[in-house]
Amino acid sequence: MLNGLQPWHLIILVLIVVLLFGAKRLPDAARSIGKSMKIFKAETKDMREEEPASEPEKKELPAATAQPAGTDPQVAELQRQLDELKKQQDQSQKHAS
Repeated sequence: MLNGLQPWHLIILVLIVVLLFGAKRLPDAARSIGKSMKIFKAETKDMREEEPASEPEKKELPAATAQPAGTDPQVAELQRQLDELKKQQDQSQKHAS
């Protein structure tokens, strides 16, 4: 299709664009297109950088949820300590009132 494109065809296309948009609006249009392209490139770059960062989190999730053997007594002890601290906090709030 572009094989038959002659230089005078391009001149006619440029003239039509200038007539349609006006010579004053063309620089503004080109500037806004340039800004839009810059924003688009920045956003796609951010998306590409975020994509690999999110994959390791998914791989680490199963390993993080697996509990090593012998942690149940530790969890029970920590839960007991937490309950005691909550009771102490409740008592101190009652005495402060």
